[in-house]
Amino acid sequence: MTSKVGIIGLGVVGTAVGVVLSNKGYEITGVYDKLSESTRTLVERIGCATCSSPQEVSRSADILFITTSDMAIKDVADKLAESGAFHSGQVVIHMSGSQTSQLLENASAFGAFVLSIHPLQSFASVDRAVANLPGSIFSIEGDKEAYELGRTLVTALGGESFIIDRHAKVLYHAGACTVSNYLVTVIDLGMRLLEAVGLPRQQASQALFPLIQGSINNIGDVGIPTALTGPIARGDIKTVLDHLEGLEGSMPEDRLLYACLGLYTAPIAFNKGTIDADQAARFREIFYRAIQK
Repeated sequence: MTSKVGIIGLGVVGTAVGVVLSNKGYEITGVYDKLSESTRTLVERIGCATCSSPQEVSRSADILFITTSDMAIKDVADKLAESGAFHSGQVVIHMSGSQTSQLLENASAFGAFVLSIHPLQSFASVDRAVANLPGSIFSIEGDKEAYELGRTLVTALGGESFIIDRHAKVLYHAGACTVSNYLVTVIDLGMRLLEAVGLPRQQASQALFPLIQGSINNIGDVGIPTALTGPIARGDIKTVLDHLEGLEGSMPEDRLLYACLGLYTAPIAFNKGTIDADQAARFREIFYRAIQK
């Protein structure tokens, strides 16, 4: 199996992939980024060669990662095709969660295979990405002929993988965004509620983190819906009404988000078996009324 890897686009993900694969014995034959400081970061860490153009990177590698911004992937791939920089048997990969391997389709005319390999993970920095890639779950989508190589690369990155259909990619990415991005939003709401009663933001963050971690641990240990706790899971309608009344008086702009989350939570509590159908209907009525107000 070839181990010659080229990387175009050296942001957090591209740089981290280069570091991890180099540590696993892959030869990074060339890298390129339009920002010289991004290129320097990877070169200094693994001693790979800097190329003067994306075309030079592509021609040097049998496995090509295009890890630019999502909006730039197709443009890079098209320009590589226009200059004949792909070759037969090459595997061309992007790591976007929202886009399919179809962005790379012009490489197929040269006998190359295309894949989208996406880690279900959040990366705030290169060091954090290098630490978080191992143990992550990756989706693989694209040419079936390249699935085996895709799985091998994921294993080298320390992860596990599953195959996803191209047409399902949009819902897959919406699910990932909901868990990763909107979790931050929900936590921010909780922090602002604590701030509203006089807790400084830093202290509110410190106070909530053990609760957040405990909830995540519960999901890992017993799953959903069993991990659900709180007033809706207990059928405590009075507490929920008190919450809505308190929000209306002091933070009316946040009442809608609280109600929308509650509306989604009521069926989870019903599926857990801790509230009955009448209680679930009552919660839905309360939250619908709050949303429409």
